[in-house]
Amino acid sequence: MTERISSRTPQQALAALLERYAPNRLLLIGASELPALAAFRDAHADCRIAHAAAGSLPTELAAQRFDLALVVDCLEHLPKRTGLELLGGIRNLNASRLAVLVDLQACAWQDTDFFALSLQASERFQRGEQTLSLFTYDLHDYKQVPDWLNAKFWANPENFGKYWW
Repeated sequence: MTERISSRTPQQALAALLERYAPNRLLLIGASELPALAAFRDAHADCRIAHAAAGSLPTELAAQRFDLALVVDCLEHLPKRTGLELLGGIRNLNASRLAVLVDLQACAWQDTDFFALSLQASERFQRGEQTLSLFTYDLHDYKQVPDWLNAKFWANPENFGKYWW
């Protein structure tokens, strides 16, 4: 991740994410209220927002699927193992898109911990002595289809799509 500081505020970045993805079902973990989320809710009354406190997901939320999950002011209050399990579980089971806003200096996490979970470093924000980092994950952009994955590189390209073994 580059050390370049974004000219936007964290709320502006979150508002841009919300407008870009326009989720119908959103999961907020950690922060009790976000101005960007309140503005999005006012503009999109049909969006259903579920909120969970920092920690493991409650059973009723863990069994649901969301279009986007926001983790804000959460990892700073959890043991690292619990945070890893939370992010991995959400990424694998609950949401195709994930955004994490975290103060790396206030917790035991490093950039590489997020990279290990397939998250990308999106932006970094600074106000005074505090630096916040935004990490994102989008299943649809996670991996590009390799150019070798087509009929041309099959052992018998004439049989591509004809037989199901």
